[in-house]
Amino acid sequence: MIQSFLYIVYMKKLRIAIAQINTIVGDLVGNTEKVLFCLNKSIKKRVDIVIFPELSITGYPPEDLVLKPHFVKENLKCLDLIAKATKDIIAIVGFVDQKAKDLYNSAAVINNKKIVHVYHKRQLPNYSVFDEKRYFKPGRENAFLKAKGYSFSVNICEDIWAKEDSKTKALLKRADFLINISASPYHIDKIKEKERLLLAKAKRFKASIIYCNLVGGQDELVFDGRSAIFGKSNKIIAKARAFEEDLLIVDLDNRVGCHSGNLRGCRGMTRIEEVYSALVLGLRDYVRKNNFKKVAFGLSGGIDSALVGALAVEALGKANVLALSMSSRYSSEATQQDAEKIAKTLGVRFAKVPIDSIFDVYNNTLQAHFAGMEPDITEENIQARIRGNILMAFSNKFGYLVLNTGNKSETSVGYCTLYGDMAGGFAVIKDVPKKLVYELARFVNKKKKVIPNSVFKRPPSAELKPGQKDQDNLPSYDLIDAIVDLYVEKDRSFSDIVKKLGNKDIVRKVLSMIDMNEYKRRQAPPGIKISPRAFGKDRRMPITNKYKGGSV
Repeated sequence: MIQSFLYIVYMKKLRIAIAQINTIVGDLVGNTEKVLFCLNKSIKKRVDIVIFPELSITGYPPEDLVLKPHFVKENLKCLDLIAKATKDIIAIVGFVDQKAKDLYNSAAVINNKKIVHVYHKRQLPNYSVFDEKRYFKPGRENAFLKAKGYSFSVNICEDIWAKEDSKTKALLKRADFLINISASPYHIDKIKEKERLLLAKAKRFKASIIYCNLVGGQDELVFDGRSAIFGKSNKIIAKARAFEEDLLIVDLDNRVGCHSGNLRGCRGMTRIEEVYSALVLGLRDYVRKNNFKKVAFGLSGGIDSALVGALAVEALGKANVLALSMSSRYSSEATQQDAEKIAKTLGVRFAKVPIDSIFDVYNNTLQAHFAGMEPDITEENIQARIRGNILMAFSNKFGYLVLNTGNKSETSVGYCTLYGDMAGGFAVIKDVPKKLVYELARFVNKKKKVIPNSVFKRPPSAELKPGQKDQDNLPSYDLIDAIVDLYVEKDRSFSDIVKKLGNKDIVRKVLSMIDMNEYKRRQAPPGIKISPRAFGKDRRMPITNKYKGGSV
């Protein structure tokens, strides 16, 4: 076991800073500047140890960027810059280390301008959205470190979740506290599981756990922050903000209890508040980090587009949002009026682009080829594709990022049109089931009455033919959501789902729709993950697939 000792003149209290920063993957210079800013601020606050999240120099997850040798070299140069600025303070910084041809997800322990120890992550997650074994080798050693009379150890994210080997157990029993740097993405209810685990470990090893988590949106992932200090007395003794950058400074006494901490982040968020905050942060960061300034979306007067509009305004400000109404002969007067009311209440720019004349051109052009055939889903999809084309024209002409408004229930069963209502650059509510869409919309209205009551009462409809309702072709969304939860998120078989829900024929139909529409979802825009198992990186199913969900 590696022994490494850091000495500073002994004092009764140890001042810890947790730098919960929002990094951008690949922005080595920008991320380094954030580290240096927090480092300098911590020095001014007479902090003894400042802690940064997992892979704070590269951003997380860097994916195949780490396969570029020059990227890894530049990340190491950035670490050297940070080391040169680290005087009279200990800094713990996440970076990519390289030994010969092997790469490691690492934490550098820096003191007085020197890297005094490097810890390599031992447990590499390779499930769900994680793919670390593709890039990194696992570490083998732990370190026992000392500062100001305190003993501590450092590890990285998944290491804290794993069962400890005998050497790790022995080390933790000797340590006053453990520092864990993480990039742990958000999903609903994960915080409860995480806090239970870390409190239990702190109590079992009689060592406080100082947990520094990343915050911010990265493609489909959202990191919720909520860094914290978990006391050995089974209490959270300090906690950083949720879904925001924060620099949490805490004084620890000789018993590694909280002398002066900050519990501002400990107010419990409701489930809906969490999801809403995650969607806002994920949208804001996707737009900002990809150098867009404004967004556009189709506002139909339905619940999904109303929610997306509210989220866009919250994330980006009303001046940066364009709502497009693209009515046809099948659009009801009620939905058109509601769309205009929603846009007005949100304060966004509202443009009307009727599609009937374009639709007529399509019908006339195809008339000779479709002679003798009745209108069907073909004509319905043409309308959806006209709308997608108009949205993309505004995107090209004015530089808007188009927001897709499809929800998880619809995309699960393929109730959406390729190159039509599936068009867009970012799918904000892609992982939000229909029932949760309504809950979020009610939450929006509690803050400010944005969505008219009529939108909640009106049966969902694509309005692509006279009198159309979603439930003409689909089971109830409540039942679809229950089936999706069991089949997609919990991997239950056909027979298990039927035992729980009944409705054998409907379950078979929905499972068949989920399976056969994988090809559509593969072509959908990226969107924010808020569930334990989202379509995309979480659930990677073959498109060509004859397995029938355990129905045999």
